[in-house]
Amino acid sequence: MAKQFFLGLDVGSSKTHALIADKAGDCVGFGRSGGGNHQTAGYDGLAEVLKQSFEQACHMANITFDQIAGAGFGIAGYDFPSDRAAHLHTISNLGLRCLLEVVNDGVNGLLAGTTHGIGVNITAGSGVNCYGIGPNGEQGRIVGNGTSFGEFGGGYEIIWKGLHMVNYAWIKRIPPTALTAIYLEATGAKDELDLMEGISNQQYHLFPYIAIQIFEAALTGDAAAGEVIRWAGEELGWLTVAVTRQIGMENEEVEIVQSGGIFEGGALISEPMCQIILRHIPNAQISRLDGPPVVGSVLLGMKMAGVDGNPIRQTLIQGAKELVLG
Repeated sequence: MAKQFFLGLDVGSSKTHALIADKAGDCVGFGRSGGGNHQTAGYDGLAEVLKQSFEQACHMANITFDQIAGAGFGIAGYDFPSDRAAHLHTISNLGLRCLLEVVNDGVNGLLAGTTHGIGVNITAGSGVNCYGIGPNGEQGRIVGNGTSFGEFGGGYEIIWKGLHMVNYAWIKRIPPTALTAIYLEATGAKDELDLMEGISNQQYHLFPYIAIQIFEAALTGDAAAGEVIRWAGEELGWLTVAVTRQIGMENEEVEIVQSGGIFEGGALISEPMCQIILRHIPNAQISRLDGPPVVGSVLLGMKMAGVDGNPIRQTLIQGAKELVLG
C-alpha cells in the first residue's frame, strides 16, 4: 500500500501556510505565500496563494498531488454558506483527487490547540474571530466581521479605540495621553485637529503596527492606553463566553485556546479576558496555542481520510514549528 500524506492549508489575510504530513505525524513539506482572504485578494488572489504554497510544500516533500489522501483548508473570509461554492471551485484548481473540507481559519486554532478538537478558539490578530465545537458536534461562532456587529478585540478595533482616546484627550474629556503623539507620528498629522480632519476625509490611514505601540504605552503606565487594552481583553472574553454558551459547555471544563498575535501582549490583555471568562465559565481551561494554526488544517485533512490525528497532534506541532520557524 502506498504511503499516505495529508495536506493542510491555513489561509489568512496576511499570510498562507501549507503543510504536508504523513500518518505518523512527521511533517515532510511546507510552503508559504501571502494573504488569500477573498474579501481583499479576490478569488484569483486566493487561487494564486493556494497554488504557490501547495507547490512549495509538494516540492519539499518530494511528492505529487495525487499522493494526498485528505486535505483541510482553513480560510479567512470563508464566513457564510454562500461562500462555499466559490471556495470549492477555487480549491479545485489544485487538482486534488482526495476528500477535502473547507472551514473558516478560526477552526484551525481550535483543532490544533485542543486535545480532541472540542472547545473554543478565540483568535485575535488584525481582526477577531471565535469558533467552538461541542462534544456532540454542536458548533458555535461569531460573525467575524468586527465593528459592524459589535465584535471587538483585534488590532483594528484596538487602533480605533485608541483614536477615541486621542479625541477624548483633545476635547478634554480625559487627561492628556501618550497616544496622541503616537497617532500624530504614525499619520504625519500636524496636530489633533489635522488628525481628525485627515481621518474624516480619508487623507490619513491607520495601520496595524499602531496596536503594538498602544501596548507599549500601556506598559509604561499611560492610563488611556491601559484602558484600551483592558477593554479589548474584556471584549475578547465576552466573545469567548458567548460561543461557549452556544455549544452548551459553560458548566464544563471546556478547553479555550487563545491564538493570534494580539496575545503576544501577555497579561495586559489576557488577564481582563480571563476574568470575564472565569466569571461565567468557572471551570474553563485556558491556554495559548502552542504551534502554527496550519496543524489544525492537517488534522482536518486526516479526518477527511478517516484518520484520527489527535494522538499524534504534539508530533505534528513540533514538526510544524521547526518548518515554519526554521
